Amino acid sequence: MTLRVAVQMDPLEGINIAGDSTFAIMLGAQARGHKLWHYTADALSWVDGRLWTMGYPVTVQPVAGNHFSFGEPEILDLGRDTDVVLMRQDPPFDLGYITATHLLERIQGETLVINDPASVRNAPEKVWVLDYARFMPPTAVTRSLGVAREFLERHGEIVVKPLHGNGGKAVFKIGRDGQNLASLMEVFNTAYREPHMLQAFLPSVAEGDKRIVFVDGEVVGAVNRIPGAGEIRSNLAVGGKAAKTELTPREEEICAALAPELKARGLFFVGIDVIGGEWLTEINVTSPTGIVAIDQFNGTDTPARIWDAVESKLA
Repeated sequence: MTLRVAVQMDPLEGINIAGDSTFAIMLGAQARGHKLWHYTADALSWVDGRLWTMGYPVTVQPVAGNHFSFGEPEILDLGRDTDVVLMRQDPPFDLGYITATHLLERIQGETLVINDPASVRNAPEKVWVLDYARFMPPTAVTRSLGVAREFLERHGEIVVKPLHGNGGKAVFKIGRDGQNLASLMEVFNTAYREPHMLQAFLPSVAEGDKRIVFVDGEVVGAVNRIPGAGEIRSNLAVGGKAAKTELTPREEEICAALAPELKARGLFFVGIDVIGGEWLTEINVTSPTGIVAIDQFNGTDTPARIWDAVESKLA
């Protein structure tokens, strides 16, 4: 089966191919003979009932600095000219991102869109996870300084982060003395219109923040991300160190609770984050990462698992 695959992502020249999951998925598709096009979300156009984009036929290779080449651009009807659209651009999860989900939703039934755009829109990483509060650390979502002070008083040390942030950006720890809490809430309230997420600080983050990856509702692997020296953030993008890992019984319980809902919502490729083997903090559905490190540690081939599942759906 040869598939026509359009990849909606960030500009290819800016990615780090050593750890980029989208690039690994593209390499896997190309190895199977699937045809690839690249486009960015701002190139989408809806005209007279059809969804179009300017797409570039692309060839990829694992050579840093020379990892892709484009053919002549083509006008694509994403409903008729492609079999699969991979929605893989990074957040911010803003109105541009949300609008792209609305547009891609209009080709459902003609083309397989991964992940399901309506489900992506309805499941922001740090909001949908609130449905699983029983697995989460103590959490508040607020713009109120008074609520933040009360939350700090109850939990001693807390973390404050943007509700729609990604990649470990703008994550702050506030100590027991509350120093800078008022200033930080003032900055966040100025920078963001939405509320912010506050969570009890988990000292077990020093043991790692585990990324667990699902493909079509099944766990395919995990990698532990350990914070660097002087950091509370474990994201690989900000200097976290990857380590081989296994799932704890608590993590298996979390995965069993999530898996049926992921499959039901069409959330095909998902990464969840669990701290200290027990605390669920995020459900990443926009452009989850981690498969390169997982495959390196486990000798697995997650892109192959992804394309096996895609081909099975389209068959």
